[in-house]
Amino acid sequence: MSTRGVRRFVKDLLRRRRPRPFAAGPDDEAELRTAVLLRAARPGGGAASEEFVAGLHRRLAQELGEPAPAGGNRRRFIQVSSAAAVAAAAGAGVEYLATSGAESAAVPPPPQETTLQPENGRWRAVVAAHDLPEGGVLPFDFGAVAGFVHRSGGQVRAVSATCTHLGCRLNLDAPARRLNCPCHRTSFAVDGVVLMHQLPVTPPPLPHLVVREAGGVVEVLVPPEGA
Repeated sequence: MSTRGVRRFVKDLLRRRRPRPFAAGPDDEAELRTAVLLRAARPGGGAASEEFVAGLHRRLAQELGEPAPAGGNRRRFIQVSSAAAVAAAAGAGVEYLATSGAESAAVPPPPQETTLQPENGRWRAVVAAHDLPEGGVLPFDFGAVAGFVHRSGGQVRAVSATCTHLGCRLNLDAPARRLNCPCHRTSFAVDGVVLMHQLPVTPPPLPHLVVREAGGVVEVLVPPEGA
């Protein structure tokens, strides 16, 4: 992480100067985006400085190959270039981030739910069916796989107990029916859906596990020993 570069970037933003480029690493991105958003949230943060607008006017006139028009056309020229200046000022920090190390890319669609189906898996008993009432949630850990089983709408389901961000083991908040990650502020519903997070990108939902009720027992399909 380039701590010195981040500090200089934030200082330039606070002083309404164009941030100086530096080799930003992946760990710097979240801090830089936060600084841009905080600067934009300040009173007048979305307005471009007079110096920036004047400079943009000059650049637009040069690119058009002629000075700013006079008379009625001059007003139109100022309106268009001022709008461009405001838009450019609001996006200056984001543009900087896109060109200072990370390639720009389209925002991917939300990831779909997945189900883990181990090859040569075997069924392991988790709990007696009558001990998992409607709305109940129970954790289990078989070494090769850990997760939570729950009953909702009369059906039994199971999800992985591993957070999809850093792989931390999730903790069950039974009264709230939430699965909380101890490594960062992220919570999942018992069906694996992301409830809240404070990450730059939303993590994928928790994978589902194959589960069944057989002989009055709730069972989960797990990988073979040593897998």
